Amino acid sequence: MSMRPIPTRLTVPLLPALAAVAMLAVTLSALPGPAEAQGRGKPIVIWNNKGGNVIEAIQYRNELARSGRRVEVRGYCRSACTIYITLPNACLGPGATVGFHAPRIPGTTIIPPIVDELMAQYYRGGILRMWNTQWKHSLKMHKISARQYVKLDPQTRLCRN
Repeated sequence: MSMRPIPTRLTVPLLPALAAVAMLAVTLSALPGPAEAQGRGKPIVIWNNKGGNVIEAIQYRNELARSGRRVEVRGYCRSACTIYITLPNACLGPGATVGFHAPRIPGTTIIPPIVDELMAQYYRGGILRMWNTQWKHSLKMHKISARQYVKLDPQTRLCRN
């Protein structure tokens, strides 16, 4: 049995297909799921989240939005975690640290196409400006405090204590 090599480099014609798949995943994940009691129950606390796969983070963000429960982002929130901060039912812990960097394929320095645009749709104001002009191009982690985040995006609510 002959084994064919697996392509290791994406080609330009594949990019539109990847974009379509990513957007389909985001759209499907936004469809309503089982109804949960709106606003009831303990808050969902996201604590020291290092991020991860952006598509999975978008799906989880949609679940958090549908839950109706308060979402508290606390500790160190970096990378894909940052998209949870702008949920309408979220607040940012006053002692939190938020970290931004260019999305990349795990274990590499390859910045994949489209992912930065997917993340950008969840940022506002000065955070969006910083993302588009600096952070999405940098492999270095750019850390800001919760208070600095709120200065850049005044719509963000700080959690109580």
